[in-house]
Amino acid sequence: MPLSDYGEKLVMDFAMTAEPVVRPTSWTMALYTVLPSDAGGGTEIAGDGYVRQNVTYDACASPGGVTQNNIKVTFTAAGGDWGTIVGTGVFDHLGNLIWHGSLVVSKFVGDGDKAEYDVGANTLTIS
Repeated sequence: MPLSDYGEKLVMDFAMTAEPVVRPTSWTMALYTVLPSDAGGGTEIAGDGYVRQNVTYDACASPGGVTQNNIKVTFTAAGGDWGTIVGTGVFDHLGNLIWHGSLVVSKFVGDGDKAEYDVGANTLTIS
């Protein structure tokens, strides 16, 4: 998953300047029917019981700059058709989009279905 514009600035400010940087303290995963770009946007699921879910990650593997979710992420059963999920986003505790990306295989979530991501299913990289 690529970094958003906000995520790129956060990483660059942290790594390359003495400017104070607010480090995220928690993260949530969001589901999209239309992918966001680096600048944001896209169409996140709304209504029918949808709520972003908490997610945590392992320490970054080095070399390579890769991390994966270390907990299973389960969205509450849909209270209606959410549509076809084409991607996910990861937000910080302030509601800023940090990472975004498409699913390998899109998934339709209908009334009563759950969207779930096993441990290791959400991979973040810096490239």
